[in-house]
Amino acid sequence: MQYRSQIKKVQSGFTLIELMIVVAIIGILAAIAIPQYQTYVAKSQVARAMGETGALKTAYESCLNDGKLAAKACDMGATSSTILNYTAPLTSTAGTAIADTTNSAALTTNGTIAATFAGSASAPLLTKTITWSRTTEGSWTCATTAPAKYAPTGCPGA
Repeated sequence: MQYRSQIKKVQSGFTLIELMIVVAIIGILAAIAIPQYQTYVAKSQVARAMGETGALKTAYESCLNDGKLAAKACDMGATSSTILNYTAPLTSTAGTAIADTTNSAALTTNGTIAATFAGSASAPLLTKTITWSRTTEGSWTCATTAPAKYAPTGCPGA
């Protein structure tokens, strides 16, 4: 009986220093991860904008082929966007449904498709633009005023 009373109880759980080390490690990881995530979001939004505006190239070409060059003569088939204000060849406001998807300006063989980042776009992208330019021969090029670190390969940034 006396033997049992001499057994010491082993302490269980974590010490305060161990918990502080874990919190410090989590803080360091968060300090690295959050800026990386914000960069990822901005990059994905530029790629999305490139896709949304690039989709209008097919409608633009179809309108040219069908001779529908006058303003309001061609349906561009655009869909509303939460991150873009379309500025050419049609106009829209980010986050609102596009009431009229016809071209608001006359189409030309060397025209442009342009949009400005707005609405729920990432802060570093707000007011930056993305533009598709068509040559008279029919080739398209993309450019954006977004910082180069956010721009996709096919659409060089500023």
